[in-house]
Amino acid sequence: MNIKGLRWWVIALIALATVINYIDRQSLNVLWPEISVDLYPDKTEDQRKEIYALISVVFVFSYAFGQAIFGKIFDWIGTRLGFVLSIGVWSVATALHALAQGVLSFSIFRSILGVAEAGNWPGATKGSAEWFPTDERALAQGIFNSGAAIGGIISIPLIALLSVYFGWKMIFILVGLTGLLWLVPWLILVKSPPASHPWITEEERQYILSGQRNQDLDQDGEFDEGYNPSTAEMLSRKESWGVIIASAMIDPIWWLFVFWIPIYLSEVYGMDVKTIGIYGWVPYVGAMFGAWFGGLLAQNRIKAGWTVNKTRKLVITLGCLIMLPMLLAMSNPGAPVTAVIYMAIILFGFQTAIGNVQTLPSDLFGGKTVGTLAGLAGMAAKLSVAGLTSLIPWLTMGGNYTPAFVIGAALALIAMLSVWILCPKIEPLKPV
Repeated sequence: MNIKGLRWWVIALIALATVINYIDRQSLNVLWPEISVDLYPDKTEDQRKEIYALISVVFVFSYAFGQAIFGKIFDWIGTRLGFVLSIGVWSVATALHALAQGVLSFSIFRSILGVAEAGNWPGATKGSAEWFPTDERALAQGIFNSGAAIGGIISIPLIALLSVYFGWKMIFILVGLTGLLWLVPWLILVKSPPASHPWITEEERQYILSGQRNQDLDQDGEFDEGYNPSTAEMLSRKESWGVIIASAMIDPIWWLFVFWIPIYLSEVYGMDVKTIGIYGWVPYVGAMFGAWFGGLLAQNRIKAGWTVNKTRKLVITLGCLIMLPMLLAMSNPGAPVTAVIYMAIILFGFQTAIGNVQTLPSDLFGGKTVGTLAGLAGMAAKLSVAGLTSLIPWLTMGGNYTPAFVIGAALALIAMLSVWILCPKIEPLKPV
């Protein structure tokens, strides 16, 4: 049996996994106003925010550790089994949230969730490198990244709706079961990489392998493993640090909104969980369109004859320049409708840039190194996210979020400059 366009089915499943990933992680964010009143009725709003920040920092540190670990795991056991391990563990961890009674138990379950959910990103980067030629990778990454946006769009109103019929404990159980169901089509469809998959057409197999230019190290026109240095040698290359620093600077912008949109709307505009469900999904619509736009723009430019270097830098720069003025405008957005529209524009810019940042490991190195670099970049990103998240309760005391948004604007600028300065030419690297 042959399946035409098998690579698109694979990336669609990875995008669906990302949707589930975001529903799982957003459950606590959306439900926190209700959970915090239930568990901490005697605490003030600022005290509850500090507790939420502490639990979130535990999640991010675990996520950072998980990115480094799962980058190696995906390189060791492959994309198929890597995703089974990642999504299986995070789904069980989500369901276990129903047993949480306070800071310690929430922190334990969020820690397990963070380690396991982290595998989704190096796994997706490795999957797009395996299943797509160079000129389609940014589009594949955009489709995968749109899963994060769609997860944000779906999760906030979905969880708000579920809160009408179920308590917060049952919601965690229902959400956790969803990820386990995903394993069924994944195990059936993704039997092996494209080079040996029994259901891929020969035409698609050759199209994928012949288009992976960064894996033709000896320039003989035949597919090979490319440049796969040791981790130490990889880190001796300034381009690797360009990827790591860009990821570390740009990622906190996304998480600033993922973690704090529901809390921001509750604190600044006095919304309850159901009202947050009406407004909170809007920013993710911008993120969804940004993911598609960034991927399609990169694909269009490469097919028009642009180099990978020129294309990546254009799209990353454009995304960062879109974010800058809107982050500053969030200092005084006015009405809640205006605020969520500004957020949508910011997340549009973020997703325009991030898909191309995430393809950089596969632009620079061979397939056996992609997961490792993507994992290290993800770990650096989550450590910086943890730093900013831990500062948010202090930066936003009294409901003034201006300092946080100004820091976000500075991070966007540094991310853009790191790519331009440390990656002077984005192309397949060779041994020194």
